[in-house]
Amino acid sequence: MQQLASFLSGTWQSGRGRSRLIHHAISGEALWEVTSEGLDMAAARQFAIEKGAPALRAMTFIERAAMLKAVAKHLLSEKERFYALSAQTGATRADSWVDIEGGIGTLFTYASLGSRELPDDTLWPEDELIPLSKEGGFAARHVLTSKSGVAVHINAFNFPCWGMLEKLAPTWLGGMPAIIKPATATAQLTQAMVKSIVDSGLVPEGAISLICGSAGDLLDHLDSQDVVTFTGSAATGQMLRVQPNIVAKSIPFTMEADSLNCCVLGEDVTPDQPEFALFIREVVREMTTKAGQKCTAIRRIIVPQALVNAVSDALVARLQKVVVGDPAQEGVKMGALVNAEQRADVQEKVNILLAAGCEIRLGGQADLSAAGAFFPPTLLYCPQPDE
Repeated sequence: MQQLASFLSGTWQSGRGRSRLIHHAISGEALWEVTSEGLDMAAARQFAIEKGAPALRAMTFIERAAMLKAVAKHLLSEKERFYALSAQTGATRADSWVDIEGGIGTLFTYASLGSRELPDDTLWPEDELIPLSKEGGFAARHVLTSKSGVAVHINAFNFPCWGMLEKLAPTWLGGMPAIIKPATATAQLTQAMVKSIVDSGLVPEGAISLICGSAGDLLDHLDSQDVVTFTGSAATGQMLRVQPNIVAKSIPFTMEADSLNCCVLGEDVTPDQPEFALFIREVVREMTTKAGQKCTAIRRIIVPQALVNAVSDALVARLQKVVVGDPAQEGVKMGALVNAEQRADVQEKVNILLAAGCEIRLGGQADLSAAGAFFPPTLLYCPQPDE
């Protein structure tokens, strides 16, 4: 089985030692081995700082914006390669569009912002000159410019393309290189996009690095000019936030973690109104897009007591029409979770809610022995939410 290589210090490298497997979300087939053991993280950081950082800092904001636009155009021309790999993660074509073309669209947006709003310089004056003496011989002005370190991006499994690109865009526009550590479960898609960027020759050497597997001791080698961004679970994020080196050197740490979004139906809405239909349609869309694996997915539905049954019946009727299966098959509207581990985790959480008093209105039970990581659309009713 082939190992998913990392791109560090300007070369593709394979780790040695214990590995994890990436499985096909639909068939369960083992696709890739993933490990970063034995790779020199300190050298990778130093390479990015010595090669990528000076090259990016030498570019003006306008030049960096042009680079973003060129990368976006290139990735868009290769999008079908990414769609093919995205199918391995259980995503439908519509799911993949959000991740792939949505991510590329983010590059275009930042490129446009940079070219319109930032100066053709490496410095960005923040305000006007401030006189500090009576005669005006002493004055000051605040300017913004690039940090001299590297940005470490630790990303989540649900958006392997968009999650990377939404962080890369401001990082490159700000003149910093990035070391990307994708979640292992969908790392093959991130790697394909990184390889496409590297092979294009559109970005300076050292501007982008990729770790497939664990970040190892990378955080131990960071300094105050570096930054860390994390997307994932709150538990993991809180653990990384208090990593001794990050705390000791006050390294900026940005975390986007667990979300619990809701959709609230107003008391004045009745089932015959268009607002009711819109409510149902939006909830179903958010429950089924990417099989619910979105930080913005609606996880709680809050409705007036008098409308509980009407909302429940309408949701069940619509969800029962959602065809779950292999996205390669015509008519399938909802794919699988990314792997069996996620399926088991969802089942565990559903069981906890049932034990706490929730009632099943639809779904609620997956076939944990099946090869594909499918979990049916699930609607639970909580009769006593205050408890």
